[in-house]
Amino acid sequence: MVVTGMGDERVEKVAEILTEYSIPLEPGKTAVVQGSTLAEPLLLAIYERLLRRGVHPYLRPSFPHAERIFYERANDAQLAYVWEPDLWVMQEIDARYVVIAEPNTKQLSKIDSAKQAAAARARKPILDTFMRRSAAKELLWVGTLLPTEAYAMDAGMSLADYEDFYYGACLLDQADPIAEWKAIAVRHQRLVEWLKGRNLVHIEGEGTDLHLEVADRVFEPANGNYNFPDGECFTAPIEDRTRGTVTFSYPAIYNGKSVEGIQLVFEEGRVVSATARTNQDFLTQMLDTDHGSRVLGELGIGTNYGIKQFSGSILLDEKIGGTVHLALGAAYPETGGVNESAIHWDMVCDLRGGGRITVDGEVLMEDGKLLV
Repeated sequence: MVVTGMGDERVEKVAEILTEYSIPLEPGKTAVVQGSTLAEPLLLAIYERLLRRGVHPYLRPSFPHAERIFYERANDAQLAYVWEPDLWVMQEIDARYVVIAEPNTKQLSKIDSAKQAAAARARKPILDTFMRRSAAKELLWVGTLLPTEAYAMDAGMSLADYEDFYYGACLLDQADPIAEWKAIAVRHQRLVEWLKGRNLVHIEGEGTDLHLEVADRVFEPANGNYNFPDGECFTAPIEDRTRGTVTFSYPAIYNGKSVEGIQLVFEEGRVVSATARTNQDFLTQMLDTDHGSRVLGELGIGTNYGIKQFSGSILLDEKIGGTVHLALGAAYPETGGVNESAIHWDMVCDLRGGGRITVDGEVLMEDGKLLV
């Protein structure tokens, strides 16, 4: 197995930003550092920096093919079994640093979606605990990735080109990346202030004419403290007010399965019609996971104009400047959302080719350009 990132000074720069800016923990705090063994250079860089800060880091590496083996072999009892240490981490830890690094992003593409839904339902208490503690700022978290050949192939790039693309999105090409992220935070705050107190969001684009309401909901700025790279402002739509049609520009990827050409029709907040060019059965299965999986848990506005193209990684794709993303399922409680579900599935709509977002009749975005 080839471990990527060895000897790349940009890996150290990411670790510095995550531990000095994203979540700068005080001595005595506890943190879990988790991710695929493929991400060893970044996991160890984070681990070492946390030790230097006097933090108590708990290193939890995972094997990249273990999840596929689990879904192939697990019986019903094993799918439903939840390890107490997994719940304990969410209940007790102060911070969570997650690094994704896949050797093959399609390795779950042939897995029975019913098994995936069953495992998600069983682990909902873990997700609920994470959401609750995160909303209360009791559990800080940040997620990032380490470039691999798999992500490069998904993006149609060589690994070297993908690394340049990815680390550019992290603003590592700037003289002082942390200062740049702080400047983004200032711009996001202006956007949040503009959105505060408004209600009716109207999204228009090719195959899209969707109304959502957000009165009294909180727009959260994503400044590199949760995801890295970052670049969005997000909230939770009022659960029973979404109506209209949305067509998603890019494949929506969940649990390793890619669904293309998704169009959803909403009435009184719920998906009443869902079609797709590919993997229609999987889309339907996920929509039927539980009562909340047909309701929107998130509306996000992409603001990272350094990310210009679809790459197949939602960490990046939902941040593309000039896009909007909607997530089916669980809402983030800190936004005021109350929808509960075992899933949270982000889907991206590109507005850079004639799309528009208006809020209470005022234009927020036109042709992908923020006007605020």
